[in-house]
Amino acid sequence: MLQRHLGKNGPLVSALGLGCMGMSFAYGPADETESLRVLHRYLELGGDFLDTAEIYGPYTNEELLGRFLREIPRDSVVIATKFGFRIRPDGTRGLDSSPENVRCACDASLKRLGVESIDLFYQHRVDPKIPIEDTVGAMAELVSAGKVRALGLLQRCGAPPRFIPSPRCKASIRSGPATWKRMASSPLAANSESRLCLTARWGVAS
Repeated sequence: MLQRHLGKNGPLVSALGLGCMGMSFAYGPADETESLRVLHRYLELGGDFLDTAEIYGPYTNEELLGRFLREIPRDSVVIATKFGFRIRPDGTRGLDSSPENVRCACDASLKRLGVESIDLFYQHRVDPKIPIEDTVGAMAELVSAGKVRALGLLQRCGAPPRFIPSPRCKASIRSGPATWKRMASSPLAANSESRLCLTARWGVAS
């Protein structure tokens, strides 16, 4: 399978990644046996880039991937997971990209995945209450601590970050449909090439 680097300094991954959300969340009853079968088949076909998040379930999708990772060599896949929510015991949730929650979310994801480091750690949603400098600064500390290998920002294209730490930390910026709609009417992104220009400016992949 074709491979590509995420950004200038990010990991090398298969061009076709596998988003795992639907295996545990949002699209009907979960079937763990079938999901594990799909994950193994994806690996057999040459894929190696798996995407999950703490919010998927919540938590159960990372736990599913943790069971899969125990069945394969750790270096055979690149794992991306995401943080950005405060999930309360009663199931309600709200945005939280505070440095404290960044650190707590990372430790919890490491435990659920059963790994020593996360290959790509994303901010899942923009938290307007927390300066991006504080969030990404805490994320960069995780790289220095060896808990995370590369960082990503999701749905940041409509509001370029004022600060991102050293190039070795940043790997990916993704945008969803809502962000794309905002960009379409923005002076900063008036045509279909602007998204590529933005990501090139920040030295990351989209």
